[in-house]
Amino acid sequence: MAAPNIVNVTSILGETQGKALTTSLADIVTAAANKVYKVNAIYVSNVDGTDNAEADIAFYDSSEGGGTSFYIAKTVVVPADASLDVLSKSIYLEEGDKIQAKASAASDLEIVVSYEIIDDA
Repeated sequence: MAAPNIVNVTSILGETQGKALTTSLADIVTAAANKVYKVNAIYVSNVDGTDNAEADIAFYDSSEGGGTSFYIAKTVVVPADASLDVLSKSIYLEEGDKIQAKASAASDLEIVVSYEIIDDA
């Protein structure tokens, strides 16, 4: 399926997803069929008041060899009671692409992803 033409947009809907991270790579945002998602921000916060934790944030490319994850951030330390701004520029997700994340310790890190759903239908 071809990505929608983002020059002929019929709607742009703002969305935000949040999730507590576990020690397994989990899907945070998955682009729906016939849509393009423009990911504007990814924040990871350490909600543990004592211990540092490491974050892994990945872009899953559904068109790459049946699906492959590429790391945006890998084992980046997020200090206790601190936050990490993961993106410096927006990225696009096409149908089936995902943002995935995990933490070195369960329930120590939380992620927030802000994005726009772009549709030309």
